[in-house]
Amino acid sequence: MRVTAFMMHALLTLVLLVGACSSSQTESVQVTDEPTAKPGNALPGKVLIVYLSRTNNTKALAEIIHKHVGGTLVALDLSTPYPANYQATVQQVARENETGFLPPLKTKIDSIQTYERVFVGFPTWGMQLPPPMKSFLRQYDFSGKTIIPFNSNGGYGIGSTFDTVKQLCPNSNVLEGFTIRGGSERDGQLLVIQGDKAKEAETTIVTWLRKINVLK
Repeated sequence: MRVTAFMMHALLTLVLLVGACSSSQTESVQVTDEPTAKPGNALPGKVLIVYLSRTNNTKALAEIIHKHVGGTLVALDLSTPYPANYQATVQQVARENETGFLPPLKTKIDSIQTYERVFVGFPTWGMQLPPPMKSFLRQYDFSGKTIIPFNSNGGYGIGSTFDTVKQLCPNSNVLEGFTIRGGSERDGQLLVIQGDKAKEAETTIVTWLRKINVLK
């Protein structure tokens, strides 16, 4: 009985250790090379799709793009997330834009030099590029890469977002971006790119990808 009890205790300890290791791996946001099979009509070359999304509309666009071009899909997370309260976030982002503060990112990209095409997706915040995306574009060297912006907005358009992407990637080939009306958190409209709206978005995204010669 003593031996059985000892063995059960040892087994339980092993299970807890394995569980702890699995939890640690799950919490890691460091992105490594996770190749995805490319659709047959996608052009060759490694693709990275990085997106920032608060109401999941930009995420929906990123997933549609990923469906058609493959590559590695990465959500951009901050070391310290923005407040859940909308107005508090608006005020914080306004201060960051005024001071030029670039919020530290939790997301890390390994071997970014291996990617040839980088899609960057974001909402329009205060008619500007969100500070976290500015952090991302300043954090890495995108020289010689093709940068492809895509955007969802609350009805006021892209503002200066696409121009800022070009400014932050002066040695990159920045292609024509894609934009579509998403939700409006201020008005209580959160995820709207779903169902029929998602199907419409997919149709226009495929047309855009072909126009910029990313799809055959």
